[in-house]
Amino acid sequence: MFDTIKKAWSVPETRREIMYTIMILLVYRLCAFIPVPGVNSSVITEQIANNSLLGFFDMINGGALQGYTLLAMGITPYINASIIMNLLTVAIPALERMAKEEDGSQRINKITSYVTLGLAFIQSIGIILPMGSNAVLSTSIFNYITIGVCLTAGTSLSIWLGDRITNHGIGNGISLLIFVNVVSVLPKTVATFVKDVFSGAMSWWVLIIIVVGAIAIIAAVVFVDSGERRITVQYAKRQVGRKMMGGQSQHIPIKVNSTGVLPIIFASVFLAFPSLVLSFWPTSGAAVFYGKYLGQGTFLYSTAYFLLILFFTYFYTLISFNPVEISKNIQQYGGFIPGIRPGRPTSDYLSKISHRLTLFGGIFLALIAAVPMLFSGLLGMQSAFGATSILILVSVALETSKQLESKLMMRHYKGFLK
Repeated sequence: MFDTIKKAWSVPETRREIMYTIMILLVYRLCAFIPVPGVNSSVITEQIANNSLLGFFDMINGGALQGYTLLAMGITPYINASIIMNLLTVAIPALERMAKEEDGSQRINKITSYVTLGLAFIQSIGIILPMGSNAVLSTSIFNYITIGVCLTAGTSLSIWLGDRITNHGIGNGISLLIFVNVVSVLPKTVATFVKDVFSGAMSWWVLIIIVVGAIAIIAAVVFVDSGERRITVQYAKRQVGRKMMGGQSQHIPIKVNSTGVLPIIFASVFLAFPSLVLSFWPTSGAAVFYGKYLGQGTFLYSTAYFLLILFFTYFYTLISFNPVEISKNIQQYGGFIPGIRPGRPTSDYLSKISHRLTLFGGIFLALIAAVPMLFSGLLGMQSAFGATSILILVSVALETSKQLESKLMMRHYKGFLK
């Protein structure tokens, strides 16, 4: 990866894209410290520190949620809106037809943006309202509306900055925003662990287990993320004009984990909804029951987390990988998979391979995310930085490195004609 960065830096065009990406990320982090009027940040910081679920989203937003600054909501509403729109696209035939049209993706993205702004406004007020009158400087409706408008503007700014990176920089903008947020929380987390060890609140052997576990997770993520199943496709020779085309053998790479960290992020956001709704009635019986038996760190929460990661892994693989379409394209260009008949048998074969790889990839993601969370709950550790954070860091770093390699390869590719 470092060799790739060194080569990319030597290319002026790629160097400008890297500098542009760094500049956007710097602007994004600076905006995370802009205060919002009408809030009592000290009270909010104290309440979020005692809530592991809000602590996780604070980590996703780079610590902006604790101070309830301009980027307190960050891209979390966008993730929620993406989940809603993807589910509705599959469930509602009209949206499914719209997505298949020529400009369908642009129209879907536009609707997603409107849903994002609505969710940002609702969530910004919905999180601070249950914290009580001490969390705000004034309980007037105008003050709550001001807070909601400011945080909604912060979400809109986050999405805009992410789009700038995607269109003019290096890597996926939204993923890099999450990456830089998680990285910004890492030094504080390490300092907290070291402080707990020296103060006696944590044993040395627990810290050693955490370090060894982090290294093992990094190695496993790199190994699985690089894994792929290559399906050989043989193309028959055919006469095109005066030239003989085909006759070569190619392969279709099917990744073991083609969804990245999206299933984990979406599962986390999905499970946050019950806690967010019950936070309006913190002393009710339902809220107490949920916190005791279904809260983060409990067995039932980890089980639901595990199953939701599997669901979203299959869901996004189903959207991104279409065996029927791939089978038609192979047959159209005179290709076939050795030992498999063209048409329906080819699509069934590709579907079977995809399901097996998706099952393995989904179980891997679920184990990496859910099992350490369960152990942390049993040990009484409330740190928001855990296996999920490491998985996000490694996956985004690998994804960005691969995109950088692709840019370098395209730049130096001369093609068949000189």
